[in-house]
Amino acid sequence: MGKFVMKETKNGGVKFDLKAGNGEVIATSEAYSGDAACKKGIESVRKNAVEAKLEDQTVEGFETVTNPKFEVYTDKAGEFRFRLKARNGEIIATSEGYKAKASCLNGIESVRKIHYFIIFRGQPALLCSGNRISGDGGPHLTRTI
Repeated sequence: MGKFVMKETKNGGVKFDLKAGNGEVIATSEAYSGDAACKKGIESVRKNAVEAKLEDQTVEGFETVTNPKFEVYTDKAGEFRFRLKARNGEIIATSEGYKAKASCLNGIESVRKIHYFIIFRGQPALLCSGNRISGDGGPHLTRTI
């Protein structure tokens, strides 16, 4: 089981890391203005990842697809990375670097399917399963505090 870990940034914002069950960071967010905005970012990842198409920019002549989408690309160091873009085109999560493309694609599949906890200030805050998030007033909520 993976987890979203929310933490404060040096400039006073809040960001999340999505970590796999083994503790490795799969993806991270931008810095948000506060806790509520960060939780909305997590919800956006959850919703968009399920329906996101794949745009493999590492292939010559790749086909551009509409948002939401996962973009696979290579960075300046030659590592494979992905970014998840929301329906409005905003980047909502970016991956760590992967040496192998297959590992990068596995990271994307983990984001699509993950069952996860949200950890906030060191404490479990929400339990999420599949495409449902718990704890923020929706019909399928279960607090884990």
